[in-house]
Amino acid sequence: MRRTVLAAAAAVTGAVVLLPASAAHAHGTMSNPPSRVYVCKNEGPETPKSDACKAAVAAGGTQAYYDWNEVSLLEAGGRHRQLIPDGKLCSAGRDKYRGLDLQRADWPATNVRSGAFTLTYHASAPHSNSNFEFYITREGWNPTMPLKWSDLVHIQTFNNQNPSTFTNWTINLPQRSGRHILYSIWQRVVGSNEAFYTCSDVNFGGGTTPSPSPTPTVTVSPTSSPTPTPTVTQPGGTWAAGTAYRAGDRVTYNGSTYECLQPHTALTGWEPPNVAALWRKV
Repeated sequence: MRRTVLAAAAAVTGAVVLLPASAAHAHGTMSNPPSRVYVCKNEGPETPKSDACKAAVAAGGTQAYYDWNEVSLLEAGGRHRQLIPDGKLCSAGRDKYRGLDLQRADWPATNVRSGAFTLTYHASAPHSNSNFEFYITREGWNPTMPLKWSDLVHIQTFNNQNPSTFTNWTINLPQRSGRHILYSIWQRVVGSNEAFYTCSDVNFGGGTTPSPSPTPTVTVSPTSSPTPTPTVTQPGGTWAAGTAYRAGDRVTYNGSTYECLQPHTALTGWEPPNVAALWRKV
């Protein structure tokens, strides 16, 4: 009987010890204006509606959008710029969320204007004693180019916050025109070095909206053969980065057939669904 009681007590003690570990990680993202991961989560990871979310799922799979509240680094400790390279700010440098870094001008965007703006952060596991930093991209930033730390202009920081499930802050958006990204960093201060990162697309209106994907300039080196024979990829061939394609070539990508619109050498990120200037779905 005594052994049974001791075993039960040990089991309860073990459960108590494990409970803090299961609640050690905060979770959350911006819900207004919605972050990219929140937008694609709401559209549905299996059946996204927007072209941008379709491309993001094609680039990194669906799991990232089921785990919408975990675009984070466990051991950030304020070292955001040292740990996250330029071009990967939206994914926090994590391959799992690489679809969020796609350089496109057609991400679903929230219409905003300069001045006071109340934003909302959705924390599915809120934690006290946290710092929240908010940034906006600089005037003249191009959404079809990689997002760099130098592109961000600090708006405001709220220190030692105790967020709830949905927390509102009011910030002052500076004068801008066209598309921009509102970027946030949630850094836990007590009990964890964990930090969360969000990219929310906003549109101030006005300005010139660039094409959804950049049109690359391709330099073709001359060959030694006086009459080179073009290599044509027939339907059924699979698109691959590093391949030189000619106008009229056809490839398959994720079960669909695409026709090349202009000569280029394929790069990662230029998958047919992502670059309308280069490929047309057949």
